[in-house]
Amino acid sequence: MDIPHPPADGGEVSPGRDRRRVLRAFNLSLAFVLLLVMVFSVQSGLDLGALAVAPRDPAGWLGLLTAPLLHGSPEHLAANAGAILILGTLAGAVYPRATAWALPLLWLGSGLGAWLLGEPGSRHLGASGVTHGLMFMLFVLGLLRRDRASIAAGMIGFLFYGGMLLTVLPHEPGVSWQSHLGGAVAGAMAGLLLRRRDPIPPRPRYSWEDEEEQAGEPDAELEPPSPQAVPVLWRRDPSGQVRGVVLRFTPRPRQPPES
Repeated sequence: MDIPHPPADGGEVSPGRDRRRVLRAFNLSLAFVLLLVMVFSVQSGLDLGALAVAPRDPAGWLGLLTAPLLHGSPEHLAANAGAILILGTLAGAVYPRATAWALPLLWLGSGLGAWLLGEPGSRHLGASGVTHGLMFMLFVLGLLRRDRASIAAGMIGFLFYGGMLLTVLPHEPGVSWQSHLGGAVAGAMAGLLLRRRDPIPPRPRYSWEDEEEQAGEPDAELEPPSPQAVPVLWRRDPSGQVRGVVLRFTPRPRQPPES
């Protein structure tokens, strides 16, 4: 996906620069997915209870840092990996600075949501809270900035993961909607706080705006002239003595068909 975005130095937009931004964001997202796969391959030998989020347990603060790296099943990991690749690439390509600042907020926000709202004695793990934060950040930034790249990123993210608007509420047993809600709130806050972190593209100039400026010039003709100013080829005689003449045209006789 090649989403245009202005360079940070305010210069002209380059397709090559856009591709590099998208490729860099995709590579970073892919590297995080590979990290999740590596952790999942060795987590059978880890104490998941100590590394997951333990709601309202003062001794469970370590889970705020480690829980997004853990997953309960290959299906759980695959679902979050796809979301990270798509949403992470969108966010990193369009908002590289805001995404770098927002990731710690999303990471901790998803854990805090589970720690504050989860059932005591339960354990919460997975990166789905972070993915919800990315989607909500893209959505909020698209609404606030309203440039072409922001709107495109928000629409693509909503097209793939618009269902996250519903998964922040209880809907399925065994799914941590609390971490989803915490990540979503953190993503919305990140969009509000970091909307100016990346440069806003210059607004396109339309032809009608140039016409409005030219309207102040004396020789500018942006509207058709009045009927009185339009030259005519014939005027009716004001005296009424000259009347119109009807010309009669007689048809030519038909020629008999040749045999």
